[in-house]
Amino acid sequence: MPNLEQLRQDFPELHQSMNDERLAYLDNAATSLKPVAVIKRLTTFYQHENANVHRGTYQLSFNATKQYERAREIICHFISARDSHEIVFTRGTTEGLNLVASTYGEQNIQPGDEIVITIAEHHSNLIPWQQLALRKRAILKYINLTSNGEVDLDDAKRKITAKTKIVAVTHVSNVLGNVSPVKELAELAHKNGAIIVVDGAQAVCHIPVDVQALGADFYAFSGHKMLGPTGIGVLYGKKVLLEQMSPYQFGGEMIEDVQLENSEWAQVPQKFEAGTPNIAGAVGLATAVEYLERLGMEKVQARDEELMAYLLPRLVSTSGVKVYGSTDPKQHIGVISFNINALHPHDVATALDMEGVAVRAGHHCAEPLVHSLGVNSTVRASLAFYNNFADCDQLIKAIEETKEFFNGGAR
Repeated sequence: MPNLEQLRQDFPELHQSMNDERLAYLDNAATSLKPVAVIKRLTTFYQHENANVHRGTYQLSFNATKQYERAREIICHFISARDSHEIVFTRGTTEGLNLVASTYGEQNIQPGDEIVITIAEHHSNLIPWQQLALRKRAILKYINLTSNGEVDLDDAKRKITAKTKIVAVTHVSNVLGNVSPVKELAELAHKNGAIIVVDGAQAVCHIPVDVQALGADFYAFSGHKMLGPTGIGVLYGKKVLLEQMSPYQFGGEMIEDVQLENSEWAQVPQKFEAGTPNIAGAVGLATAVEYLERLGMEKVQARDEELMAYLLPRLVSTSGVKVYGSTDPKQHIGVISFNINALHPHDVATALDMEGVAVRAGHHCAEPLVHSLGVNSTVRASLAFYNNFADCDQLIKAIEETKEFFNGGAR
């Protein structure tokens, strides 16, 4: 990995002040910052390469199509998929998960079937299955967590049965940062004749991802959380499953032939990409992936672990601070959720912002998980490889000053 300070020059957003303070951007779980390379690539596309894809016979359209499909191949390699046809471009993780629920789920779930998820799921990997279960009169079951906030494999073995048709799990929790045992859950699912759907939104920018080694049948993630543009995401699906699924959006681009009485669909992945796709977004995401690959995901993971090993013990030992989840830094991939005494998390986040520290407060679109912690909301600090020890120090200092302010000077 390049020198960290040199690398930080790739992210112009870091080099500004907020409320007359140095900016410490610690809301990476919500969205990552974008390197200059991605910003320039988007500008170049719109200035010199903009054309629709797959349709035109002129050179500009041919070139745009080539770049769009090249992006698919780059992402296929990044997550170690078998075939670029297994890469479906979406608007983000949410759309990818809804696509699976609205297609595979609608076709395969019958009354009395079981859908198994964990209590740790983001709403995007909870509500689609909840609503599918309601529509189909299926049974939705939740795998519990251990006292450290990790997925309880013993409970998973009890919950996943011969009646289970779908298992859905987050790869990395957006609240606690722990890594789910996806491979083990996939083996349990497959042993019982079920498929597994993985929410990879918080994993792809922190750890190497190999969808084949994990045993994932579907794996969804968002570009904007991994240095890419907003409005672009990816759904990986095993080709054999994608080919069996019906499309859930109809119109241009996804058809092979249209007659007055019926229509035939295009082959995968185009079957699931109705309308003009986010071409620039896909090209920008490919640039983000190339940036990460140049750094090396193993080195990115090592840097994240180094930062977490520095910050987590200091937060745990700070008087009045309650940290949720494991005390093992390696089980906080990029994320720490905490509260300060009886202070409301939104008050804390506002106070930290006055010190230049950007964090998130709330239930983080994971209400059942947060409620299971015995609270309604938390403060969340989330790191990326471009953060540094100064950002961590600034957070600790801002917490101390927040405590002093709300306690009238008592620490």
